[in-house]
Amino acid sequence: MNLLLRLCWLLIVSRFRAAVPPLGPCRTPFRVWPTDLDLLWHVNNGVYFSIMDLARIDLMIRAGMSGRIRANGWYPVVVAETIQFRRSLNPFQRFEIQTRVLGWDDKALVLEQQFCRGEESVAHALVRARFLSRRGGTVPPAELVALFGLPPESPAMGDYAAQWNAAQGEWRGARTAERAVL
Repeated sequence: MNLLLRLCWLLIVSRFRAAVPPLGPCRTPFRVWPTDLDLLWHVNNGVYFSIMDLARIDLMIRAGMSGRIRANGWYPVVVAETIQFRRSLNPFQRFEIQTRVLGWDDKALVLEQQFCRGEESVAHALVRARFLSRRGGTVPPAELVALFGLPPESPAMGDYAAQWNAAQGEWRGARTAERAVL
């Protein structure tokens, strides 16, 4: 219920916040609520992923993407996520998530999401997401970015993000091969 209320609030306030470029960065403010906490009184690890969803929605709204994406019958899905925790977020602390698109390959986008408390980085995540069409199939990222006037070539992601992205595809291929053997 907590995230549903946050989503409703986000859908209202995002329309009044400053516009951002389609690739970001987009800074989305949050506060730690008691429903975010685990037994150790810091944000539960799983809650980070749920709040990241909200920050990605904020990027899509503030970059003017959500209406065009919906009009085409497309919707985003997360394919893979990884996160590294550096510090805890404690009750009632303010923090923001900085979301930006690092780049893309022929199937998916790679986003970076960083949790910041002031200038301090608290957690850092990479997300691999693709867009599906309600008519079936995957929307090629080049088609998606063209909708926003961006060139089809991906910007350089940086070595770590590019290697992580490549590993996700390799891991999926390896799992498929293993299932075929069983």
